[in-house]
Amino acid sequence: MILFVKDLTVIDFSYLCNDRGPLGESWIVDLEMHGDLNDESMVLDFSLVKKQVKRIIDDVIDHKLAIATQGDAVIAKAGEQTNVSFSFGEHQLAVSSPHQAFCLIDTDKINETSVKGFLEQTILPQLPNNVSKIVLNLRPEHTNGFYYHYSHGLKKHDGNCQRIIHGHRSTIEIEENGMRSPRLNKLWCQKWQDIYLVSAEDRINADELKFVAPIENGVHSAYNASQGYFELSISEAVTDILPVDSTVECIAQHVVQTLKNDNPENSYRVAAYEGVGKGAIAYA
Repeated sequence: MILFVKDLTVIDFSYLCNDRGPLGESWIVDLEMHGDLNDESMVLDFSLVKKQVKRIIDDVIDHKLAIATQGDAVIAKAGEQTNVSFSFGEHQLAVSSPHQAFCLIDTDKINETSVKGFLEQTILPQLPNNVSKIVLNLRPEHTNGFYYHYSHGLKKHDGNCQRIIHGHRSTIEIEENGMRSPRLNKLWCQKWQDIYLVSAEDRINADELKFVAPIENGVHSAYNASQGYFELSISEAVTDILPVDSTVECIAQHVVQTLKNDNPENSYRVAAYEGVGKGAIAYA
């Protein structure tokens, strides 16, 4: 018997890509659960499937930085910190975070296949014995429009969004004078194609880094949050420095205000998405 759940959850995370660097992703999770019927004539109660499997996924990878342990990243532990250095193309990054901010996967490359296998192997042993097999499908949201990948960290967030490299695959909808503007949608998605968004107030000087060596021509940032201390040094070419926090509300407001400043005679509406099915709207 096969039990299935479509759109079980969404994984919002980042991973290290050899060509593109820290890549923000949002993958929708579909689940198949193979097994015999239990005493309730079920493979597993749907409410338990949603709670238990989602909890495991949230614990092991959601809002984390996924790293291939057989890849090119250099990983070292120092007390309560994990320190990672990584080169991608002509760029580099070095990050230090508490251990729980990373998802280390025994593979040479992070992609849908390796994450799927990792999650299936992690989840199955935690399910009842009548479940003999699970099959996950990981997929991005289907869209006919433009989208971008961004990574960030939110030091003021009480939850896992405080982790300094996690991210999302997002779209943006911009209206100019009451009309949808594909040109502006494309412009901003190209601008932020594979971006790390830095809040200006989190920036520090290179000599203030505690755990990692500064990247040449890099942007350096650090903060303390409820889960611990986070710091990052990353090539400036793959960043955008925002005068505000990088919450989706502030992103929407930043985009709409930038457009308004450039064209004060026009009116704008910006709907910025944070992954799948959620976001914020700002007007100017």
